[in-house]
Amino acid sequence: MGTIDIIVIAVGLAMDAAAVSLAAAASGFAKDGRAVFRLAFHFGLFQFIMPVIGWFLGVGFVSYLKAFDHWIAFGLLLFVGGRMILSGMDSSEETIKKDPSRGMTMVMLSIATSIDALAIGLSLAMLDVNIWYPSVMIGIITAGMSLLAIGIGKRLGILFGKRMEMVGGMILIFIGSRIIFLEYFV
Repeated sequence: MGTIDIIVIAVGLAMDAAAVSLAAAASGFAKDGRAVFRLAFHFGLFQFIMPVIGWFLGVGFVSYLKAFDHWIAFGLLLFVGGRMILSGMDSSEETIKKDPSRGMTMVMLSIATSIDALAIGLSLAMLDVNIWYPSVMIGIITAGMSLLAIGIGKRLGILFGKRMEMVGGMILIFIGSRIIFLEYFV
């Protein structure tokens, strides 16, 4: 597997993380460098780790997980997206403090956006590809695309204000719904 193939796979895997980063930034949650770092770092880290886990787990466990991985991702994205929509509907400024780049919310988003990378790791194992180079590339590209999306999202947040939090929640729910749609209808 060549570098171009790995880059194409990495960009495809990074799309969900970039969309979540854009939504979080547009909602006003990536105001400082620490929040930006947490988003990009966690998405990149999980996109790096999940192919490695998939590669090591082997065919047996991943085929079992494949039966419901899409539901896990959908549930996590629905939960976080619903919270963002409710928060965006609240007119008080205190809701801005519920930062999705912190704590378990960040972990849930990281897992939800990187479950498909687990299957990529399994595929690379079946192709007898060394996992380390592709995983590092996937992680770096995901972190970079997340940073780019955060920059775009901040500009949208400035233009549209708190309404972007509701839009961000809808984007997360759309991503989750897309995962289910692609699993059953494509």
